[in-house]
Parts: sequence; structure tokens; C-alpha cells
Amino acid sequence: MKTEEKIIEKKYQQAKECPITLFMEQIGGKWKPVIIWLLLLNEVMRFNELDKAIDGISQKMLSQQLKDLEKLNIVNRKVYPVIPPKVEYSLTEKGKSLKENLTMIMEWSNKNLQ
Repeated sequence: MKTEEKIIEKKYQQAKECPITLFMEQIGGKWKPVIIWLLLLNEVMRFNELDKAIDGISQKMLSQQLKDLEKLNIVNRKVYPVIPPKVEYSLTEKGKSLKENLTMIMEWSNKNLQ
């Protein structure tokens, strides 16, 4: 084994130290990738549009996932001062930078998973 390989092996003895694990913990899961993908495709969506586009998600869960993505600076939330309230969601530049990676994951999944 090369010295570099030993360092990497030792560094990742605990999964939480791995950048891929960090990514999956913060951006992975059942709903966040779907939300990000929809916003990549549509650029701007309102809460109800996202709710209708994602089958099986509760409004409470959608709200929580959007808040989590907003805290990570992946999603931008724009509130308009009108009645009834109008809120739009879009991706930040950081969120848009996921496009190539998510596209590759989707293509790999289509080829290799059922």
C-alpha cells in the first residue's frame, strides 16, 4: 500500500469523516434531491407547485426540507409582501452547481439500477 492510500484509509475509518457521507447526510435522503431536481428543471416554483409535483410528501415535510436546504444555502426563498402570501423558491448559485453531479447520478441510476 502506498503511504497516501494509508492516510486516506485511516482518515475515513469513521464514515462521518467522509465527504460523501457528509453530502448524503445534508443533501441526500428521500425528498431533498427531488426538490433540487425540480428547481433545476423549473428554476422558480411556489410551495403549492412543489407540493403537487412531489407525490407522497406532506406539507410539513416539504416545509422542513425547504428550510434545511435554505440553511445550507442551496435554496433561496423569496417572500412577496402581498395578501395572500406569495413565496417562491429557487436555487442559489451553490444549488445550481449541483446540476452536473445530479445529472450524472441520474444517468448512472438509469443504466444500473431498477
